[in-house]
Amino acid sequence: MVLLRHTPEEVAERKALMINPAKTCQPIGAMYAALGIHGCLPHSHGSQGCCAYHRSTLTRHYKEPISAATSSFTEGASVFGGQANLVQAINNIFTVYEPEVIAVHTTCLSETIGDDLKQIFDKATKSGKVPEGKTLIGAPTPSYVGSHVTGFSNMVKAMAQLAEHGKKKSGKVNVIPGWVEPCDMAEIKRMAVLVGVDITLFPDTSGVLDGPLTGEYTMFPKGGVTIDELKKAGSAIGTLALGEWCSADAARWLDSKCKVPCSILDMPFGLAATDRFIDVLRTVAGVPVPESVAFERGQLVDMISDMHQYLYGKRVAIWGDPDQLISMCEFLVSLDMQPVYVVTGTPGKKFEKRIKEICDGKGFDVKVKAKGDMFLMHQWIKNDPVDLLIGNTYGKYIARDEDIPLLRWGFPILDRQGHQYFPTVGYKGGLRLLEKMLGLLLDRKDRDDPERTFELVL
Repeated sequence: MVLLRHTPEEVAERKALMINPAKTCQPIGAMYAALGIHGCLPHSHGSQGCCAYHRSTLTRHYKEPISAATSSFTEGASVFGGQANLVQAINNIFTVYEPEVIAVHTTCLSETIGDDLKQIFDKATKSGKVPEGKTLIGAPTPSYVGSHVTGFSNMVKAMAQLAEHGKKKSGKVNVIPGWVEPCDMAEIKRMAVLVGVDITLFPDTSGVLDGPLTGEYTMFPKGGVTIDELKKAGSAIGTLALGEWCSADAARWLDSKCKVPCSILDMPFGLAATDRFIDVLRTVAGVPVPESVAFERGQLVDMISDMHQYLYGKRVAIWGDPDQLISMCEFLVSLDMQPVYVVTGTPGKKFEKRIKEICDGKGFDVKVKAKGDMFLMHQWIKNDPVDLLIGNTYGKYIARDEDIPLLRWGFPILDRQGHQYFPTVGYKGGLRLLEKMLGLLLDRKDRDDPERTFELVL
């Protein structure tokens, strides 16, 4: 496909067609969230092909074997409904694989024919297919609505619905991290320990999708939030939801049903968002910020000030999930960089408004699009290039065509390694993001500097 320069009017004309959307489908998000429950086997209520695609994408990103079951729809189930398939699947899974919980998500097919998960669960339970002490949860995740972020949110809300309203508060704080890497979830828990707050993190894929190679295959790793912890989430003193799109629905449900007050924060990427997260944790714990946390913050501020000359005024194009982009955009602005193009495939006018608020009065114009695609991003860059790209693997084609450095960040990253092990949240994560950005920008500077090239040749 050859891209030519377009006028702003020509770029704005395309409405009915999406080309390489900056998102994927709901069940992938639901499957990832379900893997954050201890002893859980995700189940795709639809065709084998859907489940295979979702498992493949997660496996390629996390470099770990993703286990999931499927209802294996045939022509008959597609016409008459998949109830019999799901009831049989529940029985087979508990009998053969013995998980603690099955987390069922629907697909386009099962949603279109109108399968009712609650009714099917009731039938499976009454017919003795669910052993005592085992758990079933489910979430509707049709791919023709929202994105993988929506599916993640729907499954996390299903987890929250396991919470039991406790008369006595446990003193713990629920933290819903949103769609971040397993290492990011581990970093959030580490920061909470430093501040002195006892948290329940859900979902929690740390120790599940970033575990060690031991020589033995374990279908259900030690990591993940337990069902008991999810039940006790209704007795927490508060809930911190990190991200409006990924985490807020579950937090608000706990607030309304279990009277657990919630705060909706941005994901703690960068300096300001991490400051707000630490401040809320400090307030909840009723303690001052520990010296260890202040030290980590000081290191990030030091690196920002030392490297400011290389970051100032650099134009950046970013794409990905809305919660991540909001915090990343704020971080870039705080570095005096210019996130001039921002695209997410997830719908939501509130996203566009928030990005414009962050960039308002900063000396540059921002183009932002919710429910956008990578073709649009490429058109913008063709018309007015940038210095740096930040986003998932699918930006490599733009990077290659336009000769612009790409920082791979977000989901999915299919052609690089390490993102599941090295956090980018918090102050430590901010240092890593800075190091990666600076490496790319300085490599480009060295390559384009004639004197430097001459020195290298000599």
